[in-house]
Amino acid sequence: MIKDKVVTVVMPAYNAEKTLEQTYQEIPFDIVDHVILVDDKSGDKTVGKARELGIKHIISHEVNKGYGGNQKTCYDKALELRSDIVIMLHPDYQYTPKLIHAMAYVIADDVYQVVFGSRILGKGALKGGMPVYKYISNRILTLIQNILMNNKLSEYHTGYRAFSAEVLRSIDYKKCSDNFVFDNQVIAQICDKGYEIAEVTCPTKYFPEASSIKLYNSVVYGLGVLGVAFRYFLHKAGIKEYKILR
Repeated sequence: MIKDKVVTVVMPAYNAEKTLEQTYQEIPFDIVDHVILVDDKSGDKTVGKARELGIKHIISHEVNKGYGGNQKTCYDKALELRSDIVIMLHPDYQYTPKLIHAMAYVIADDVYQVVFGSRILGKGALKGGMPVYKYISNRILTLIQNILMNNKLSEYHTGYRAFSAEVLRSIDYKKCSDNFVFDNQVIAQICDKGYEIAEVTCPTKYFPEASSIKLYNSVVYGLGVLGVAFRYFLHKAGIKEYKILR
């Protein structure tokens, strides 16, 4: 706990058997009360590894629900456990668990209610092996999204995020997509509710075992997030309602 606030780490997992242990071992259990792993019907032994590590809260999807669908299960369970601070940590070891302290304390001290670990602040992205095409597309997409959403984030595409329970209860994340655009739809809901988002510099690691979407899926994802930003802009301008923001 931090200041009597229950801290929960949620891990949306898919084929994370090779990296789960390293990720889990770096979680700071001096402040983390619960770890939830949701396995999205992996083809490897992710669930077995989670049990071997002693993770108490393991949920296995009988069918693959997608990245967004996985997160919905994560947040539902975290709120069921009466968590006050919820941190999404990918179990592929692309993001260091060592930043959990920093992200959690920002929320516990009531400075911000949402904190993102940004790969773009500083020079960690390229140094950590992010492909150049992904770096460039990230920067272009973020620029357009900032303009359309009247924001100043360094990136919208990080998978390292911390929320207060208040935020998760105030948005309707279940209305969001079950695929990768879920993250950006949640940002739209957060901004629509008037919450500001803090960012901390986060080193990242790209290696064969780390999860990464391929080029075609990256293009589909890019078009999807631009669609979210345009719909948000039209909604805020009073031109056309965006159903996830109702």
